[in-house]
Parts: sequence; structure tokens; C-alpha cells
Amino acid sequence: MSNTWLLPEFIADVLPAEARKMEGLRRLILDIFQGYGYELVIPPMLEYVESLLTGTGQDTDIFTFKLVDQLSGRTMGLRADMTTQVARIDAHLINRRTVTRLCYAGSVLHTRPAGLQATREPFQIGAEMYGYGGLEADAEIQALALDSLKAAGISGISLNLSHAGLLKSLVSNDPVAKKHAPQLFDLLETKDMPGLDELTARFHPLTRKALMALPGLYGDIGILKEAKKVLPSNAGITLALNDLEYLAGIAECPRVTIDLADLNGYHYHSGIMFAAFVPGLPNALARGGRYDHVGEAFGRSRPATGFTMDLRELSRLLPPAEKRSAIRAPWRDDAVLNGKIRELRNAGEIVVCDLPGARAGYDEFVCDRELVADGDNWVLKTVEKE
Repeated sequence: MSNTWLLPEFIADVLPAEARKMEGLRRLILDIFQGYGYELVIPPMLEYVESLLTGTGQDTDIFTFKLVDQLSGRTMGLRADMTTQVARIDAHLINRRTVTRLCYAGSVLHTRPAGLQATREPFQIGAEMYGYGGLEADAEIQALALDSLKAAGISGISLNLSHAGLLKSLVSNDPVAKKHAPQLFDLLETKDMPGLDELTARFHPLTRKALMALPGLYGDIGILKEAKKVLPSNAGITLALNDLEYLAGIAECPRVTIDLADLNGYHYHSGIMFAAFVPGLPNALARGGRYDHVGEAFGRSRPATGFTMDLRELSRLLPPAEKRSAIRAPWRDDAVLNGKIRELRNAGEIVVCDLPGARAGYDEFVCDRELVADGDNWVLKTVEKE
């Protein structure tokens, strides 16, 4: 006999204590987003795959569950990421010519875990800015991500910066290297030095030297001086290194590192990329960066930069939420009692009514007071134990 109540692997229910903690974080972070001027949007859970996967690269395609729409016969996808959906909203529904700031929060679904200990149903929350290509937008998104994590109570944050334009600039003037860009991406991502040495054997000597040096260019902001000595001096590389230097310099974070071979999100991003890590968690707690090309796929080219994080991951790092103080009351058809309960609830109190012959069960509250009859009135009485 099968256990019909078992959930699929890496899918889990969220029980009351954790759910309340997550909801508190959602409200807190959305309020921070609003404080920066970001407007909330709620994209649909599924779309036609042509729209859902536009401009996202192969990674999102692999993570997307697909099904056939019974009304149209077309293939639909359950969203694995909300960023493209928000880009579509900016391009086709809001359609402003001005700078637009949007934010969102909701569940996404993955065909497989995206990292160690990861769920297949992250609760994604994020913010995106459209219509401004300057570095100031990247600086605001970086600051917003760090402010959100700090407000949530996260400490010991380490910010890692990289740049998607670096590899593209390195191979742009070398036809042989450019042809092998996908293989270079795989080798650099895994820091496979023997494989990189073999693949670059027929590249231009300057390109080969730069690519072989890239995996070792990791460290604090000082590593950029070494990079400027080792890497070719072309406009794209100079711009990327200068952008990294600026953003690393203004980051209000205990530890900032730069990894010039970190290409996570390379197929999707077009410029600065960042990831926030905390001790004890193997996956990045927040990821973001610039992705100017996504809007082109929707017929409206708009500079774009943003970040996302998983509220489930964030919640797990925080201590359990404290139980809320509550009031126990009997359930009766009594106008005075019900008026008192209504008055207490309107004042922000939690009032739990015991139904006739049954006690209420809960994990989230501590009923340290109760409503008791005092003649024709009902008064609050402190109780030592439930």
C-alpha cells in the first residue's frame, strides 16, 4: 500500500511556526522595497513557454516543468523564475518610457534542486529596475539587497562580485576562442585548469594567457590591480574592472570578494553579477545583476538590473519566531461577550475561542489571559499556565 500522503522529493509543507516567520519576512522585505519606490506586481503561476523562457538561457529551461494547455493545446510552463515575467510586464503592460521599479514575491517550481539542501519550491522575492543603463542602478540594487538581508536579521554577509561581460570581451577579438565560448564557460565555472589548458592551446597567445589567469583572479578589491596587469587592455575589460572596483568600494558589507571566473548566470546576465553568502549555507542567499538583453526578446529593449532571494532559505537561517500572547475565551451566543471579543481583536489582540465541549489546539500562541464572566460583564484574567 503506497503512502499517499508523502510529498515528492525536495518538496515540503510549511507548518505554522515557519509559515508565520516567512510571512513576517515577506511583509518586512516588501515594505523595504516600497521604501525605495518599488511597486508590487503578481505574475501568473504558469505561462506559454515561449514567453516564460524568452531570453533566460538553457538553465531556466532545464528547471521548468512543462505541460499541455487543455484549452489551446499549446505547451505551458510552471514558472521556475519570476524575473522574465516581470520583464514582460514592464515591456508590454506597464510600458513606461521612464525608469520603472518593480518587485514581487511568490512560489516558483524547479524540476530539480538548484543547489545543496535546496528545495524544489523556493519562495522567490525580488526587485527589478528597468530603463536605466548606468552603474547607479546597479549600485541601488546592490544596496537594496544588502539592506533587505540586514533588516531580516542576517549578519556575517559576504558579497561576491563578478562580471558577465569579462569573458565576452576576452574572446571578442579571437575567432577561435569565440567559437569555443560555451566550453570555456563550463571549464571556468568548474575551474578545470587541465581542460582549460588543452582547449586554449590554439587560441591567440594573449587570449590564452588571460583565460588561464582568470581562475586565479579571486580575492578582495586588491585583486583588480593584478587583473589590470594580466588581462588585455580593451574597452570592454576596462569597463568591467572599473565597474567592479566601484561597486566593491561602496558595498556596505563586512566582506567583499571579487571572482573574475565566477560565471553563474553568464548566459542570462550582461554585466555586473553579485551573490550574497552567509556562513553555514552552501548556496547564495541572494543573487542579482544586470540583464539588459531580456527586454529585446519582448520587442522592447530596456536596460534592466535586479536581484532575487529565496524566502525559505532566509527563514531557515533565523531563530524560531516567538510565540504570540493570546487570550482564551468561551464560545457563547452572548452579545456582551462577543462585543468584548470584537473590541479586543480590533485593538490587535489574538482571541482564541474554545468551541462548546472542545479545546482549541495551537502551537503559535500562548494563552496567558482569559475572558471570564463577572456578573453581567466579561473581564480579562491572567492565567499562569494554559
